[in-house]
Order: sequence, then C-alpha cells, then structure tokens
Amino acid sequence: MASESRQVRRKQLNKSGRTMNRIELAIFGAMTIYIVAVIITYFRLEPIQGYEIQMGSLSVAKTYTGIAIRQEELLRSPYTGYINYYIREGERVSSRDTVYSVDESGKLASLLNTGNMDDSSYTDAELSELRSEVIQYDRIFDCKKFQSVYDFKYDLEGTVIKLANISMYEHMETLNQSSLGGMVSLCSAGKTGYIVYSTDGYEGLTPEQVTPEMFDQSKYEKSRVNNNDLIEKNATVGKLVTDENWSLIIPVEKDRSAKLEEEKYVKVKFVKTQETSWGQVVIHHLADGDYAQLIFNNSCVAFCTDRYVDIELILDDLKGLKIPLSAIVEKEFFIIPAEYMTKGGPNGNYGVLKEKADENGNLISSFIETTVYSSDDKEFYIDSIDLKVGDYICKPDSPDKMAVSKSGKLTGVYNMNKGYADFKQITKLDENDEYAIVSSNTKYGLTVYDRIVLDASSVKNYDFTYK
Repeated sequence: MASESRQVRRKQLNKSGRTMNRIELAIFGAMTIYIVAVIITYFRLEPIQGYEIQMGSLSVAKTYTGIAIRQEELLRSPYTGYINYYIREGERVSSRDTVYSVDESGKLASLLNTGNMDDSSYTDAELSELRSEVIQYDRIFDCKKFQSVYDFKYDLEGTVIKLANISMYEHMETLNQSSLGGMVSLCSAGKTGYIVYSTDGYEGLTPEQVTPEMFDQSKYEKSRVNNNDLIEKNATVGKLVTDENWSLIIPVEKDRSAKLEEEKYVKVKFVKTQETSWGQVVIHHLADGDYAQLIFNNSCVAFCTDRYVDIELILDDLKGLKIPLSAIVEKEFFIIPAEYMTKGGPNGNYGVLKEKADENGNLISSFIETTVYSSDDKEFYIDSIDLKVGDYICKPDSPDKMAVSKSGKLTGVYNMNKGYADFKQITKLDENDEYAIVSSNTKYGLTVYDRIVLDASSVKNYDFTYK
C-alpha cells in the first residue's frame, strides 16, 4: 500500500511540475511577446523633435503699396499735327533738349524710315541696352498685372526712340530740303526734369487729398499719346518731373503710425529694385484713417513712371526668445475666479475645493491640486484631470459655490524638459513667416535653453516626449 501511495504521490508531483512548467513557459512567452511588441512600437514611433530656445532678434518687414507724389508739370503741345517722340521715357532732359516733334503733314515717319535703320545699324552697347530691358521685365513680371505688358512695350519703344534720335538729327538736313520744310515743329520741355509720357490725373495730388479708394489699382487708369498719333493744339502729351525730392503715401494702422511718428525716419526696401533707402516720416491723421508720408531725396528716376510703388518697411529688430511658428499652439483651459483658488496639499500648491458626496451621501469639499498656466488678480487659467465641466467648487471660508463651466484659450508651446509635453504660455511680440519673438519675462513662461517640441501638432499635453 505504501508503495502504491508513493507512486500516486510521484505522479501527482510530476503532473504538478509539468503544469508549473507550462505556466512558466506561458508567462515567459507572454513577456517575450510584450517586449518584442514594445520594441517594435518604439522603433515605429515618429521621434519627437525638440528645439532649444535661444535669445534672438527678428527683423520685421511690413509690405505696403504707396501712392507716389512728385512735382509734376503737364506738357502741352503748341501745335496741331502728328506727334513723334525722341527721348526715352524716364530720362532726364534739359530745357533745350528736343523731346518731340509735331508734323502737320504726317509724312515725317515715312521719311525717317528711308534711313536704312536695320538691325546691323545698332552697336553692341545699344543692343545690350535693349537686352537689359527684356531681362529687367522678365525679373519683375507678374501675370496678375497684365497692364505691365503694355508698360514694357512702351519702355522698349522708348529705348528704340532714343536710338533713333541720332538718325533723326542725321536726316535733319534732308528734312529741311524736302517738301516738309517748315511743316515739322521741334518741341522742348522748357525745363529740366524727367520726361514721362503718361498722365493719370493724380498730378498735383497732395497728402490731404488721398482717400482709401485711390489704393484700388483695379480702378486706376492712365492715358498716353503714342508716336504718330494725331493731336490737337494744347493737347497733353506727357509730363515733366521737375524735382528729385518725392514721397510715398501709405495707409497705416493706429499703433504702427504712433511708432513711425516717434521714430521719424524708417528704412524702406523697394520691391521693384530690391534697393533700400531711408525715408523721413510725416503722419497725416485724416478722417478715414492714418496715412504715413515717406519723404525721399533720391531714387526718383527709378520710379518716375510709376504711380504705385510696393515697399517693405524694415522696422527695428525686436529682441526676445526666438521660437519657430511650428512650435506654437492654442490650448483650452478652465477659467476660475481668483477668489475660488486656494493653496493646499503637501507642497502648498494652488488648487480648488471640489464638492463631492462621502460614503454616507453627505456633501463635502476636498482639495484638488491644479496646474496654473496663467493668472491675474481676477482669474486663473487651470488644468486638472480631476475636474470636468459641471463639477461644483466651493469658495474658501464661504458657503458660496459655483459650477465649473467657463473656459478660454491660451497661446503657448510644449516644454519637454521633464520628458513629457508641458504646456507653457507665451506672449508674442511679433512674427514673420518662420519665427516669432516672445517675451522672456512672463509668469509661468519660458527661459533661455528650455527645450520645446518643434512640431506642436505632434503631441498633446502630458504626452511623453521620446528624446
């Protein structure tokens, strides 16, 4: 019997041992599968890219379109007939230079064409000038401004006219001996200045006369008289810009106008030429808004044919914490009145007294620690996993209570110093297309050398950051 009992006990032990082995194998296999899954998941995770905050500066450039105001005098023809120009538009002329001629018969053009002015007549320098016109136009061409095609045409025509001017004088003796002698009148500008062949009705415009409607370029019109057009006596054939000093009028925001008025001078970059110049600032407070008049004493020749000039105002560099725009996010928080906030817990942190029922169904208040993201004398922006909309909180040392409901958004970034995404509020001073400059002395904010999440859309608050 004892032998049989021992055999039964041995079988039970063997069976129990096999069962334990199976359990151990199952546990080991499960752990192996879990570890492999964690490793695979880890390597498949997108790495959270960080950015170390540094002090920096931001050159803020604001783009505006200005209306040019110049000393412009209209040119009127003293004769009736067919007009021909001999000076390229935009060139400076003296009071005695022949600018145009008026032909009573209309045969002058055909006479000049007999001068064999073919392509072989142009020098390399003259052809280079024509190529420069084409290259310049190709660089600034904008398909949304098709009117510029006609301006380009007139520029090329003006260059050719300038080159043909020499031919005109070479054939002047032939002209005097022909039947046209005495029928062609040569006309000068009468003053020194830059010659412009288009007019738009804004000649003589003053800053006080500027209105918002004038900046609508879709309604802007200008007229010009072309070569061989028939004109009447006293007809307007162009204008003369008689002063190198000129100015631009731009509409500006209230806060911007105050800053410009304080600085008195501002650095301006001309979009057309990519050159910069300093302009004196005069602010005009008109009935429909503020306008800045930027006064220049150079560059008039580059823009004498333009009424609208695109510019960038390059303001003083702003200094602060330099942060990529991709790191900035808006997050919603509960807004709690300051009188409902209290301190408690082992660390004496801020929190609220949340109302809840005990095991007997009695209402009691218990301290709930919260994270404060922004505060002032009246309100606190807080976040807590133990609070939700509809929860009641109690005012300390008072029977008053309120339901948690009000919320608001703060602008900030996710700090990753602690290994998880920790929202920090920021105060933006200004920004460009890539970076923002934020204040470095905000409460609950950031400091130099903090690491933040580069792409704020890749995490949520309290997410682990795999650095």
